[in-house]
Amino acid sequence: MIASLSGPVVALGVDSAVIECGGVGLAVTLTPGAREGLRQGEPARLATHLVVREDSLTLYGFADAVERDVFVTAQSASGVGPKLALALVSALGADGLTKAVANEDIAALVRVPGIGRKGAQKLVIALAGKLAPAGGGRGGLPGSAGGAGASGVSGLSAAAAPVHEALVQLGFTATRAAEALAAVEAEADAPSEAGPLLRAALGRLRTDR
Repeated sequence: MIASLSGPVVALGVDSAVIECGGVGLAVTLTPGAREGLRQGEPARLATHLVVREDSLTLYGFADAVERDVFVTAQSASGVGPKLALALVSALGADGLTKAVANEDIAALVRVPGIGRKGAQKLVIALAGKLAPAGGGRGGLPGSAGGAGASGVSGLSAAAAPVHEALVQLGFTATRAAEALAAVEAEADAPSEAGPLLRAALGRLRTDR
C-alpha cells in the first residue's frame, strides 16, 4: 500500500491535488480535511490509500492516518465502495462517522449523499465495534513515530513504484512484480505512465505463468 506522500503541491483542484514525489506528479483524490491544509507550490504530507482496479489506480489522500483508516474500514460494509466511503468521511469526518455508528445515529448517516435509512441501518450493524474512537492511538502519518513509512522499490523508477504496490495488492509476490516491471522498463518502447505500465506488467506476468 502507498501509505503516505510527501512533496510540493504542483496543482490543486476542488477535491484533488497533484503531489510531486521523486519527479513524478501523483494525482490524489482528497477529503475536505486533507484539501484544507494544502497550498499550491508549498510542501505537503498526506496519509494515502491506493485503490487498485485492473484498468485503473486511484490514490486517495487524507489529513491523517485515522481518517484514512476510517475510510478503509467503512469499505468492509457490504455495498460500500471507495466513492461512498469517501462521501461518508467527507460529510461526517472520521470522528463524526465513528460517533454516528457508535450511537446508532441514523439521522446523521442519512444526510450523506447515497445513504438511505435502510443503508444507514445496515452500515451501523456492519461497522459496529470496528471504528476506533478518536484519540485511540491510531493517529499520525505513516513515517512518523509509531507509523510505517512508505518506501521505494530498489531498481524501479518512481513511476513504477505505485504499479509495484498495485501488483502486490492484486496477489503477486513482491519479487515477481518487481521482475515483471524491470523487464517492461528495459524494453525500448517502455511506457512511462502508471496505467500502461500496469497493463504491460500484467501481460508479462500472465505470460510467465
